[in-house]
Parts: sequence; C-alpha cells; structure tokens
Amino acid sequence: MNSLLLQQFQQSKTNGSTNGDQYDIAIVGGGMVGMAMACSLASMPLTKQLSIAIIDRNPALKSGTSIKKVDFPDPRVSTVTPASISFFKDIGAWDYVQQHRHAYFDKMQVWDYTGLGYTKYHARDVSKELLGCVVENKVLHSSLFSCLQKNDCRKTIHPANLTSMSLQPSSSSVGMADSSSPSSKGLAKLELSDGSRLYAKLVVGADGSKSEVRNLAGIKESGQKYSQNAIICTVEHIVENRCAWQRFLPTGPIALLPIGEKYSNIVWTMDPKESLERKLISEDDFVKAVNGALDYGYGPHPKSSLFGEFSASGCFEVPPKVVKLVSERMVFPLSIMHADAYVAKRVALIGDAAHTVHPLAGQGVNLGFGDAFALSKVIADGVAVGSDIGEVTLLKKFEVERRVANSTMMTILDGFQKAYTVDFGPLNILRAAAFNAANLIPPLKRNIISYASGEMRFPLFA
Repeated sequence: MNSLLLQQFQQSKTNGSTNGDQYDIAIVGGGMVGMAMACSLASMPLTKQLSIAIIDRNPALKSGTSIKKVDFPDPRVSTVTPASISFFKDIGAWDYVQQHRHAYFDKMQVWDYTGLGYTKYHARDVSKELLGCVVENKVLHSSLFSCLQKNDCRKTIHPANLTSMSLQPSSSSVGMADSSSPSSKGLAKLELSDGSRLYAKLVVGADGSKSEVRNLAGIKESGQKYSQNAIICTVEHIVENRCAWQRFLPTGPIALLPIGEKYSNIVWTMDPKESLERKLISEDDFVKAVNGALDYGYGPHPKSSLFGEFSASGCFEVPPKVVKLVSERMVFPLSIMHADAYVAKRVALIGDAAHTVHPLAGQGVNLGFGDAFALSKVIADGVAVGSDIGEVTLLKKFEVERRVANSTMMTILDGFQKAYTVDFGPLNILRAAAFNAANLIPPLKRNIISYASGEMRFPLFA
C-alpha cells in the first residue's frame, strides 16, 4: 500500500470518535459513478477544496485493482459514449484508461432476426471520429481511482458500510438534551459498520440499485423486473473485431462488442430458463449457439439491395466468427427502476441508486456519469454564491436537469425491450420499417447517433 493510501486509512480509523468528523460531502459508494463524482469535484476550482468522505468496503479502494495485460478481458465492460469520454478527459481520467486495453469503434450494425430490416451507423454520419469505446469496468474504476489519488484534494476513504443516516436538528430547534456539537447542527449524521460516525453537508448516494442511502432517506422507487436475464462473457476471434454488432432475436437482443486485440464481449438477453441452460452447456456448444445467433440462426440475413444500399460500407455484413470462449459466463436478471425523487434534504442520488435501465444500448453507466457531472456543476454553482450545498432548492436544479434526460432514455429503452419481446407478423413488419427508415433517412439517422452518443437531443428530425 502506498504512503498516501496508508495515511488515508489511518485517518479513517481515527474518525470513529464519539463526536465524529465533519465533511462537506460524503459519497456513499466508491464504484465507477461514485469515483467519477469524487474526481469531478476534485477537478473543479470551486469544489476541489471541499472535504470529501468516500464510504465503501470495496477492497479495490484499499489495495488497488491489479490489471495485467496478459489476462483475458473481464466480461464486465461498459460502452463509453463520446460524451462520457469528454467527461473523463475533463477530469483527467482518460489518460489512465488509454494505458490499458480498450477498443474504440466507429461503426455499428443493428438488425432483426426476421431478415426484413437492418441499420448501419457510422461515426462519419455525424462528422465524428468514433461512436464509442468499450472498456472493462475494472479499468474504468482503476483509472478513476488513480486520477483521484493524483489530485490534491481533501479526501478520506472509509472502508465500511453505511448503517444509519439521520438529520441533526438545526440550531433553532435544539433542546437542552441535544448532545451534538455546535458545528454539526442541521447536518446529516452517518453511522458506519466499523463503529465510526461522521457528519456531512451533503450525502451523495452512489451505492447502486439497492441503495441504502435511498432507503434511509425515505425515497420510494417504481419499476419492474423484466422476465429476462442477460448472459455476459468474453470471446475470441481469429481476426480483430472493430465494429459493434447487435441483433434482435425473439427472446431479446444479442450484442457483440469489440474489447481490443482479437476479443469481444457478448451481452445476450433471453428468458431466465434459457439463460441457465446456456450457462451450463459445454463451451463448444455455447460458441456454436453464439455464432448461430449472430448469423443464420432464427432467420435469414437482410438483403441490402432491397433497401437501396449501393455502397459497400452500407451493405449488410456478417460479424466475425467466435472461435473460443475465454471467460466464465455470468448471468444476471434485468429490471428497470426509477427513484420517485433524486434529492431530499442533504441527499442526492446518482447512477443506479436513482435509475436502472435495460443494457441493450449500453447506456446505464453513461447516465450515471452524466449525473455525476451535472451534480458537481450544481454544487460548484452553489459554492460560487455561498449557498448551502445540501439545501433542496439548490439540489433540485440537478434533479430537474437529469430526470428529463434519464426518463427519456429509459422510456426509449423500455419501449425497445417491449417491442422486441413479441413475435407477431404485423409488428415484425413495423419493426423492419423502423430499421429501414433509420438506415435510409439521413436526418433521422444523425439524430439517433447523436442521442446515443450522449448529446441528449431527442431522436427526431433535426
């Protein structure tokens, strides 16, 4: 452990005093979105002097993540949009990402199992160099952690879980029996699993879909579990894959995403029973199933000539064959969830603590990075005018901005999920027409690409 980390952990141990230490911001959850929030605050002149507590028992925050180039890619990856790449560059984390395995891609092909329609997206359609970059989650997290360690900011890491959270009475409502120190009046009090206690002007819940911050703040959520699971794994090709591929099948989409060298990531959505069967079959049989799902399985290839495609770059292509499975097959259930509120007195929710989405467009973590950027900007604006950064009136500005963006994306993804779980003749034709419209109408295609890239314009005609 380096000296800086050791100093932080020694400091965190001394924070378990009866009175507890006070911070400007306590970030509960040190995953990718929580670390992005901390890095964003540390990178801004108005917020870099704020004291920050990061609360998470993740061992990676204690000893760091070991990333070896010789290892096969981890199956847990994220498709980082151009907007998120810009965010990482602004906070100084992208240089660290580029030191490890990653895969930029500038084209994507999406098609339907019926063979009636497909769409090709190119970065050049919107005068861009790329559509996104696929990165292992451990690389993103390690890069953010390294970035935070390099920043000269006031941070303390608490390797513990949050066990309780309450608001201290304000000075106007303090009675004779109140034992809290004068400086903690009106702040949030957090008690941790290691027995320590701390106070904060603002608690940021970045602790995932089962957020304890959301629960303790009394914020309700709505949503549903999809009757689908996703299988994720890493596969190998003979040639390097430079394109993102997605085919919609009767039980859900299968995506083949480049991850660098001759490896790709598979995200295959299907009903729970089938997912468990696919997880248990032999590796050879699984590879055959993947190749079938990305080729002639379930239906024919779309015919490019039917849709007026004359350039080779616009013609339908068959993805590169998978030759080997190089990771375990991981299965997880899919759901959609949206918190009824993103903020409360001295509380703000970001990332999966506020919303979860279907993985079919790889937007989940990008929405979380957008939350982190927006909240840090609102905090900086509050600091600039001397506002209390935990006041709801200030935090509402963050909620208004992000709820609109997140709700729109969630509605689109949920609509796709529902539309492609029904195998019905007339609906199949409508879906194919939508694919072909996106392929043949340039303004519509440009807007879809821009929206998926994080520019957040609704995908209608420009």
